[in-house]
Amino acid sequence: MKELTIISGKGGTGKTTVSAAFAALAERKVLADCDVDAANLHLLLDPTPRRVEPFSAMRSPRIDPELCAECGICQSQCRFDAIQLDFDAGYVIDELACEHCGLCARVCPEWAIQMEDHFCGDWMVSDTRRGTLVHARLGIGEDNSGKLVTLVRREARRLAEEEGAELILNDGPPGIGCPVTAAITGVDLVLAVTEPTPSGLHDLQRVAGLCEHFRIPLTVCINKHDLSPENTAGMHDWCAERDIEILGAIPFDPAVHRALAARQSLIDAGDSAAAEAVTMLWERVEGRLKPN
Repeated sequence: MKELTIISGKGGTGKTTVSAAFAALAERKVLADCDVDAANLHLLLDPTPRRVEPFSAMRSPRIDPELCAECGICQSQCRFDAIQLDFDAGYVIDELACEHCGLCARVCPEWAIQMEDHFCGDWMVSDTRRGTLVHARLGIGEDNSGKLVTLVRREARRLAEEEGAELILNDGPPGIGCPVTAAITGVDLVLAVTEPTPSGLHDLQRVAGLCEHFRIPLTVCINKHDLSPENTAGMHDWCAERDIEILGAIPFDPAVHRALAARQSLIDAGDSAAAEAVTMLWERVEGRLKPN
């Protein structure tokens, strides 16, 4: 079984568009949307939920006012200034300032502070017209998205083994933060989707540094390559200097916008220049994933 993660240095480069097209082209696969902060792969796959589970990755402190002696030890020990004295309610916890470290519960002499599960969102398994999809919905402002990405990938692998799939296709998050690290660690290949702009090259350089650190093979696709031939040539030169293979280039094509507006993948939307380019890209990616 092989695992491919598609990422980008920032949002909006066409990463999910490519992922949805690959979902239509690949056979015997399980899909995973690892962009849990803003999941949108499901919008193009018309999913029917099969299973929905709550996600609680951190524990939050709760002060029992009946047990609290208002000694102030918890407040003095909290380095995040998350515990304040309210003269009407007693000691209260500022949820936005709290880092959920649990020290307050440990130092309380009256055992008045208990750590309770904090609901962060949902993760789910859905049936789509392109196969099984594991995805998630993180609550607004919630953290621990890296842990949720790990959970999504773990469930995708379990289902892939159960279904006899040959490929796990991960639509990764943008950037280079914790969620991206969780989405690429241990995969067989990373495909970075970028655009021919100075910021696109900068973001690609950051992604390349991350993949180099974890020793994960990196390949590149340049989206809308024909909008700036000069910048596209610069990306080719930069990648060639570092032995990073550019597997494909997708032209600017209004068919992409029409497909997304219809909530379809490029492949499902019919013939177009972009669809042809993505098909060729997939054939090269598939060739890289196959054992020698």
